[in-house]
Amino acid sequence: MSTRLAPSITANRGLQTDLREYPPSLAADGLAVGIVMSRFNPQIGEGLLSACTGELHRLGVDLARSVLSSVPGALEIPLALSTLARSGRYAALIALGAVIRGETYHFEIVANESSRGIMDVQLKTGVPIANGILTCENDDQALARMHAKGIDCAQAAVEMANLLRAVAGENP
Repeated sequence: MSTRLAPSITANRGLQTDLREYPPSLAADGLAVGIVMSRFNPQIGEGLLSACTGELHRLGVDLARSVLSSVPGALEIPLALSTLARSGRYAALIALGAVIRGETYHFEIVANESSRGIMDVQLKTGVPIANGILTCENDDQALARMHAKGIDCAQAAVEMANLLRAVAGENP
């Protein structure tokens, strides 16, 4: 992937520079992706997974080289992601699950700590991770969001894998 001049960015700010941009790319061209899905709230997880894998296939991800790992809940996702990232086999990772608010503070702990763990893994390993753990007030909100979020995660994973490869000087 090559860089290009980015007149849209500089023109919007009234600047004239030779700023170069890595254009976004959703061309997966055989990328391998690792997915970790929570088994808690299984209907939501399966909906996220269906939308995500459908979009990964559409984008050209090599599903035969990709993997799905399921874990008991959202707090277990970062450890599984870390193991997949350290394997060196995947260009990007995706976390899928749902944390639904209950009557206790547990919701905040699970939502915040799973998100922090995902970010830590991403920054420590350099492997991009699309965070598809929905945090919702109720099941209806999660059901309404799962399809779009699954698609968004597939696209974010592919785009970030391509960006990192372009920055490293590889051809996607």
